[in-house]
Amino acid sequence: MFVAPGILWVATVIELKNISPQPGKPLYAVVKDAIRAAIDAGRFAPGERLPSTKALSDQMSVSLVTAHRALQELVTSGVLRRGQGVGTYVHEDYGHRVKRGLGRRFGLVFHAESSLADAYNGQIFEGVRREANEQGADIVLLRYGEDWRNECHGYLYVNPYEDQMRTPARKSKRGPAGEAGRAPVMVVGANFKHPGVTCIDTDNTVLARQAVEYLLELGHRRIAFVGGSGRVSNDRDRHAGFMSACRRAGIDVDPGFVLRNHGWRLNETERVLFESQLTRPDRPTAVFAAGYHFALDTYSAAANAGLSIPRDLSVIGVDDPPSASFLNPSLTTFRQRLIEMGMSAARMLLERIADPAAPAEQAVLLPAEFVERLSCAAIGGGERPAVDRNVHL
Repeated sequence: MFVAPGILWVATVIELKNISPQPGKPLYAVVKDAIRAAIDAGRFAPGERLPSTKALSDQMSVSLVTAHRALQELVTSGVLRRGQGVGTYVHEDYGHRVKRGLGRRFGLVFHAESSLADAYNGQIFEGVRREANEQGADIVLLRYGEDWRNECHGYLYVNPYEDQMRTPARKSKRGPAGEAGRAPVMVVGANFKHPGVTCIDTDNTVLARQAVEYLLELGHRRIAFVGGSGRVSNDRDRHAGFMSACRRAGIDVDPGFVLRNHGWRLNETERVLFESQLTRPDRPTAVFAAGYHFALDTYSAAANAGLSIPRDLSVIGVDDPPSASFLNPSLTTFRQRLIEMGMSAARMLLERIADPAAPAEQAVLLPAEFVERLSCAAIGGGERPAVDRNVHL
């Protein structure tokens, strides 16, 4: 009989025991696997409440932080569910989901400018991969319009351009049950209104408003925007949220303070223009950089203009790759829940494939996580707002 690491068999009763680290594997992942193995072996049934996080950490001789991370990973993957103040339970649907995905294949569609080496696409792909593996479904990596063999039961588009979504979805191949029809379409990382298409994305409009509100609390009134031109919905929504928050605060944004590029960072001409804006007597005192590479461009422009961050210029960004915490100064930013977005999108698409007649939401928007570091400061050297360093806003 195979015994999963971290599980102790005593007659027919399974108990979680002390966890031993495994080389090359984070401790929370070892704990997660041990808890899941106990569930798979019947120690905890669907709908049954688990011991508290404190009880599990004591029983497995790990920290509360490690136990919490393991449980949260299981919640994200759909094994567990949590309710505020009511505890953690084995999800009632757990055990049925793997069967639901068997024999299903969906296309994961990237546009030509995408790269899995990019942190954004890579994390979404990781979430999709985890959920597909969880449900026993197959993924076919595609570029837009590449499914010439029509072998997929549905399609998941990653951060597509809106014009790509105007083309009707292909007909699906016949599935295991013999059904055929128009293939379900899901979008992750974008928010468009198209009939029959469900989108899951960060609430980028709210994210941008919160960035401006944070800078306003620090006393800034001359705030610049550096971002994309709007071909992808993230650019559109972040710009709209920025302008909305400024109008609500009674700020007339100087057109010279708004730089929008067709790509994912400023070109040479735009960098020179940006630097000239930073040397004006009435220059911006803060910048909302609506993407990580735009934040890097802002750091570079500030240095070339002889400005110190955050003493002379506060910078708040979007996205939080590992390098963000090693910038000098470390970047205050909004972290998107990209892995969770990918998992949720894949799960919802497989549910649509299994039951095409089921009602579907048009859009699911997730809050970003605000990460306060050292790139923002109050005008005149005052104190920062009382905001936790890592909070969901």
